[in-house]
Amino acid sequence: MDFSIPDFSHASVLVVGDVMLDRYWFGKTSRISPEAPVPVVRVDDADERPGGAANVAVNIAALGVRVTQLGLIGDDQPGDQLRRSLEASGIACELVVVPGVPTISKLRVMSRNQQLIRLDFEDGFADCDDAALLDGYRRALDEHDVVVLSDYGKGGLARCGEFIRLANAAGKPVLVDPKGNDFGRYRGATIITPNLAEFEAVAGGWNSEEELLGHARGLSELLGLDALLITRSEQGMTLLQADGQVVNLPARAREVYDVTGAGDTVIALLAAGLAAGQSLAEATALANLGAGIVVGKLGTATVSLAELKRAMHDAHRSGSGVMDERELLDLVQVAREHGERIVMTNGCFDILHAGHVHYLEQAARLGDRLIVAVNDDDSVRRLKGEARPVNPLERRMAVLAALGCVDWVVPFSEDTPERLICAVMPDILVKGGDNDPERIPGGRCVRDNGGEVRVLDFIENCSTTRLIDSIRAGDTRD
Repeated sequence: MDFSIPDFSHASVLVVGDVMLDRYWFGKTSRISPEAPVPVVRVDDADERPGGAANVAVNIAALGVRVTQLGLIGDDQPGDQLRRSLEASGIACELVVVPGVPTISKLRVMSRNQQLIRLDFEDGFADCDDAALLDGYRRALDEHDVVVLSDYGKGGLARCGEFIRLANAAGKPVLVDPKGNDFGRYRGATIITPNLAEFEAVAGGWNSEEELLGHARGLSELLGLDALLITRSEQGMTLLQADGQVVNLPARAREVYDVTGAGDTVIALLAAGLAAGQSLAEATALANLGAGIVVGKLGTATVSLAELKRAMHDAHRSGSGVMDERELLDLVQVAREHGERIVMTNGCFDILHAGHVHYLEQAARLGDRLIVAVNDDDSVRRLKGEARPVNPLERRMAVLAALGCVDWVVPFSEDTPERLICAVMPDILVKGGDNDPERIPGGRCVRDNGGEVRVLDFIENCSTTRLIDSIRAGDTRD
């Protein structure tokens, strides 16, 4: 599915649910304890991260979205640490302190990138007075675009039905990451995002894709959902919308390292995309992109905007490579963030020949990414006459993009590419033939920015005009 990374700067999301603190102890293991058949870990490092619903909030905030976090914590050090961590991520905290109940925390002992044991510290908040949480929800609701309910079954969403009812009344989409076997408590939500095991526990098993979709439709209709998103691990994701449209997205992960918190990232990016104005299908594709990144990280982790753009960059590299100016500028920014050297050239490329290929291969060797800007049909006519171009723009760009040495192909409509070159600001601007480096359009911008302009050799007696003339004369030896 084609989509772009949206502008998150004006989006806002309200996250409610079971917040917790994830702790990690790291150390080396070299022997077995003489006291019991267990490894001895010499702890030499530690880390503390927001977990559960708080990890959802951190993932959303990492994209530049304004986030408010509601949840229940204890009057203790883990609760204080969780609040500090959330605030350090730029998240507005409305955490209700419940005396006498510990903040939910999980301690994982890690060695050689393997989890040896997890220790949970919790009593849960199921029997606590959460009236203050509901009051905070009412106050914050109107100030946000989207609501996320992150349910870990710890009691923080005892009033789940009331949260959904209030969100619906306010016209706010409400997204639910469910838990347990009673999905009836999520009735009226906009979308729920169970994983495959959670969905099967509620809907029952299936023997075919058609049967799975039948279960999904039945559950969606029963709960009055706008959509149901099933995350399917290595099988990707399936989005079923109320209008019957089904979107299947393949898994994007290159290597699965740790699935901890992957569901948090999915619902976080889904919410961020919707809050930024994406369609449900586009936001799902964004969530799928993020999930493929986060499973390659250790423990509860976030996905940055730069990482999303990088993943989109890689997707474009495996695709056509043809794009518009806005997409190109986004990819150039990501490439720069990764220290890549940008090379740019331009031309009509009406009939691609050996001279072009030789020249473009030379240009590609000067850096990490080669951009080819191509004159549109009208500008070719202005430059070459009414008989040109022989090939329309779409075909010229498609042939260029098929070359292994070319990364990105972009059109321009002006007589010269100066404006586009000054917008891209490549590290190296190249042209071929007998061009004067001082007069190459865009050269001044590139040099003023610290870049360089180079003129590369063409193959002798090899040009599009010469080739066309030979064809018209009936001589195809050139």
